[in-house]
Amino acid sequence: MSRYLVDKFLFTVDRDAALTERYREEPAALVAWWEAEMANRVLNCIAAEDSTWLSFTEEERRALVAHDHVALFEMGAHPFLTLTLWIAMFERDFPEPLAMQHDYARRLAHVSLPYPDITT
Repeated sequence: MSRYLVDKFLFTVDRDAALTERYREEPAALVAWWEAEMANRVLNCIAAEDSTWLSFTEEERRALVAHDHVALFEMGAHPFLTLTLWIAMFERDFPEPLAMQHDYARRLAHVSLPYPDITT
C-alpha cells in the first residue's frame, strides 16, 4: 500500500468542503477524478515538480470508494486522517453527540496492539 498516497487523498479531500461533499455523494467518481488529476501533484509545490507514477492499488481504491475506514486503517492509513474526514462526511447522519465517533471506534474494536504501522 502507498500510505503516502492514501493519506494524501484523505488530507486533501478533508481540507476542501466541495471535495468532501463530492466524496460523500459520489465516492467512485471522486476517487477516480482525484487519482487522475491530483495524485501526482506535489503538495505545496509548483506544477513542474509533479510526479507521474503514483496510483492507488485496487485494494486501496475499493476501500476508498466504499468509505471503509477499517480496511484503510488495516492497510496503514493514518486513523486521524480518516477520523477527521469521516466526521466531516458522516457526523450529521447520527442523532446523538459523538455517536459517529463511537461507531467509528466500535468498528475498529477488533484491532489490538500492536496497531498497523501508520508511518509514511
